[in-house]
Order: sequence, then C-alpha cells, then structure tokens
Amino acid sequence: MKELYSELLKTDSKDKWQRIGIQKRSGYVLPLFSVYSKSSTGIGEFTDLKLACDWAKLAGLSIIQLLPLNDTGFNFRPYDCQSGFALEPVYLNLWELKGVDISKFSEEIKNLREKFPISERVNYNIKREKLNILQRIFKEIKEKHPLEFLEYRKKNNYWIEDYAIFKVLKEENNERSWEDWDLKFRDRDNTTLETFKRENKERIEFYIWLQWQTHEQFKRIKLYAEEKGIYLMGDLPFLVCRDSADVWAKRDYFRLDLSSGAPPDMYYAKGQRWGMPPYNWEKIAKSNYDYVIEKLRYAENFYDIFRIDHVVGVFRIWSIPLTEPSENFGLNGFFEPKDEKVWEEHGKRILTVFIKNTKMLSIAEDLGTVPECSYKVLKELGIPGTEVLRWNKDWQKTYKFKRPEDFRSFAIATLSTHDSSNLEAWWNFEAGTVDEELFVRICREKGVDFEKIKERLFDLNLSFYKRLYWKKEINNPERLLDILELNKEEAFHIIDLYKGSYSEKEKFQKDIGMEGEPQSKVSPLFFKKTLEYITKTNSIFCINLLFDWLSLSGIFSDDCWQRRINFPGTISEKNWSYVMPISLEEMLNLEANREIKEINKKSNRI
Repeated sequence: MKELYSELLKTDSKDKWQRIGIQKRSGYVLPLFSVYSKSSTGIGEFTDLKLACDWAKLAGLSIIQLLPLNDTGFNFRPYDCQSGFALEPVYLNLWELKGVDISKFSEEIKNLREKFPISERVNYNIKREKLNILQRIFKEIKEKHPLEFLEYRKKNNYWIEDYAIFKVLKEENNERSWEDWDLKFRDRDNTTLETFKRENKERIEFYIWLQWQTHEQFKRIKLYAEEKGIYLMGDLPFLVCRDSADVWAKRDYFRLDLSSGAPPDMYYAKGQRWGMPPYNWEKIAKSNYDYVIEKLRYAENFYDIFRIDHVVGVFRIWSIPLTEPSENFGLNGFFEPKDEKVWEEHGKRILTVFIKNTKMLSIAEDLGTVPECSYKVLKELGIPGTEVLRWNKDWQKTYKFKRPEDFRSFAIATLSTHDSSNLEAWWNFEAGTVDEELFVRICREKGVDFEKIKERLFDLNLSFYKRLYWKKEINNPERLLDILELNKEEAFHIIDLYKGSYSEKEKFQKDIGMEGEPQSKVSPLFFKKTLEYITKTNSIFCINLLFDWLSLSGIFSDDCWQRRINFPGTISEKNWSYVMPISLEEMLNLEANREIKEINKKSNRI
C-alpha cells in the first residue's frame, strides 16, 4: 500500500484509486475499549488486536478502523486528548511489557483482573490501578533501560519530554489545568523547568518509558496485521484538549482566545462550543508545519491509513471568543478564516502538507455542513470522503436513498458512525421520525402550539427517545400544512423534515429488496439485506461498526439504543464505555463469520 501511495500522488485522474488498481475492500470500526480477550485486564488491550485481526480475516474484512488511541488523561474522551502524539497507557498488556521480568508482579496483576472483571461498561478506575503497578515495575528496572529505549527517546525528542514533564506537573497540581498552575510553570520559565527536570528525573522518565512500552506493543500489532493482510486505520483527532501537553508546550500554534465549535443550525439553536482551541495556522506555517508533520510521522509507526477527523475544519472552523458567556454556546462566533474566498486555498494547502508528508493513505470525515470547496479539493487530491447510508439521500429533490451505484467512488460507505445510533436502533427508533426538540423549537418560532397538534401529526405509541413518528394519514404536505395552519413558505423547514422522514421505512425496505409492510423490529433478513446493500455501493471502502456487522450473529440481547459508542453533546458514563457481550475468542467461533465473508465475496471486496 505504501508503494501505491507514491503512485497515487502522481496520478491526475479523478479516479486515482481505480487507476492504480487499489481494490475495493471492507472493514470494521473497532473501539478498543469495547472488546476484550480472556487475558485482558479490565479493558481491551493492544495485544487483543491480534485476535481482532484474526476475526477480520475470517469475516473477509481487510481494514480495521480504530477510534483515537491517544492519551486522554482521566477524562476518557478520545477526541479531546492530552496529546496528539502519546498513546493511552490503559491499553497496555502488563504481561507483555518489553524488557521486564513480570513474575514478581504476577499476583498483583491477577488480583487486578479479579478487581476489575469485564462487564457491560468499562470501569475506567482501572487506569489508576494499572499506572500504580506500572510505576512499581518501572522502579525495579529504571537503571536497566535497553539501547532501544534510549533511541526511542532521542528519535521522539520533538514532543516526548514536554509531554512527560506535563504529566508530572499534572500530578503535582492534582490534575488541574496548566492554566491554573504557578505562573513560572504555566508560562514555561526556563530556569524553573530545568530545576524541576533535575529534581523529578525519575518521574519524568517513567512517562517516557510508558510511551515506549505502548509504542512497542502497538508496533508489534502493526507487524502482525501486515502478516495477515490487514490494514490498520488510525483516527487522528483534528483538535486537542485545551488542557493538553501540545497546547502547554506550543501555545503559539493555538488560538487561546477562542474556542472551537459549530454555528447555530436547525439541530442546535445556539450552536456548539467544544472547548478545544482552534489552530493558529499562520504560526504553524511559519514553522514549516513541523507540528503536523511530526504527528503524522509518529502515527506511521502504527497505521497504514489515517482518518482526517472533521476535515471541514481545515477549510474553516467556527470560533467563539472566550469572552462569550458559556450559556451562549456557539452563538456570536465566526468562521476562521473570515474571508470565504480563501477557504479553498487554505484547506488545499494544509491537506497537501498532510498527503505529501506521510506514507499513510488518507480518508476524510466530511460530514455535517460542508462548504462546497471541500468536495472539490478532496476529489482533486484523491482523498476519499465518507458516505453514511441513512443520510445519503437526494435532499431537497426526491428525498430518496441513493442507489449503490450513486455513492461516491472516493469514499467510505458505512451504515453508522461512532456518534450515531447503530443500524438496529436507527430502524427501531429513528427511521420515519423527526427529532422532538427540533420540531418543538421550529413550531415555537412559527407561533404553533405543539401540544395542540402533536397527537394529530404523530403516533405517540411508536415514538421513543424523543423521536416523533409520523401518523400514516399525514400522507402529503398539504395535510401537514392544514394542521399547522401555515403556508409553504412559513413551513419550509418543517416540510423539509417531513419529506426526509415520512415513509422512510417503506422507502428503505423497498430499496434493499424486502417486500411487504415495514418491520416494526428488525429481523435477521433485514440485517443481511442491508449489509448486502452497503457492500454493493460504488465506494472504494465499506467500513461498518463492529456492532452492525455482528447484527447477523444474534449475540445482542441488550437495549439497542444504549448499544452506542457516544451520544454527542453529552458527558455521560455511557459514552466511550460500551463493552461487547462476548470475548474476541468467542467471536472467532461465530457462525455469522461465514455469512459476513460471503457478503463481502459477492460484492467483490475480497
């Protein structure tokens, strides 16, 4: 794949990928915290990815897309990490540490496994316990570091020491943000930092050693995947946490007077405020994009492909002054750059830096409100985008689902994302519905009393989780307008919602080749037909959530609505914590594996 990438850059054709013969492939999205093996300690671990590769091979899948594996500190939000480089040490397998005789700690590790049994949700307290053992292990071997460790430290001097000092200072300050530290540490006074380094040499070295261990374990997985013909795809967060080693050490590269977010839209009346600072691209450019390039080069140790998270932010990002009250969310922000005329050139320049400075293939997450120049530039540079079946419709025209042949060839086709419901939950609770909060807000803006009309418009017996299911008799826009007592111009947004959701189940079921009335709950046949539909698309890659592929297996008996990776806009223990009901070893023996492989074989993805 690396050799093909250099050819890709030389090819001017819009169909670069097909021109150089890269075959269509299928893969799956793997949240490492969601899987486990019989030897895992409290959470999925790097070494468990060997079994993940074995399962992929059995199922005819050749790409594993991993959610971000960067160090999150103790917040456990993968897209809000403390470093754009460092890996999350909670995923270390304690039995397979390099250069360590682990026998002295075997009882402690066994006790830790008993204390943190695998359950339906990750108990992230496992991280502190693992770190405690790792610190004791490090003290045993601190004077016996192999040459490899010293070479690793030297090779990664761009970021590793700043990161390690940051972690120790976080400990010293009870995990408070660097902005609340003593001024000399906050503002990186050289004399103060040099003294601190001398006095805390061992503690700083521990965090460097930790990163070396994560590097070594993950690197071995990369080699194993290559032997199996499996490509690993890394999800690299577009932004980093404001309270991160990157921002503390390289604050000139960030706009600390601003918070990134999203502007007000039909789903979020006040927009969104994420908290991560936008990049200061002008400063980064003056340093020849060293920060971007170094991040990509480190990621090359682990991945063949990387996903550019929130690629539209490369063209322009919604920025909110910190002086804005928090209750205003994304109101009163602005796009940066402010001049729309420069967005195309701005995004193209940065993306060109990406693809010219890495051997990894790149994929773009181009969902949401996307400026038109984004599609143009991605096509010019040969960077595939993302097509989500449930949202991939002929909007503002026929509102029909796109046929497989109409999907972008430069794209990943998928049924769901880590921020959406899975296929089963979408069908059971979302298909054919509108969001209640959104509908109520629009009614309020139009002077319509929602309480007086809701039972005339919606079947409340089929409406769950604040999703409103249309009554069958509301079978044309005119009936809707009569009940709303609005004209077409006044009800434009409501009509748009209606056309995109009314009879959605009927349309979808017909498209995938199932006759009869729409099923109220999903069946094995529905799962199979839908997976066949998505794999037949024109897109070069078809990558689905592990949960969606395994919908064929019958292993799930939980509430499918809660079988979710993340509920966007919320902070909850249910985010980033879902655990599969069976182990990876059990996955290897599923009868559904043959069926999944056959689906991929029929769609020429093997």
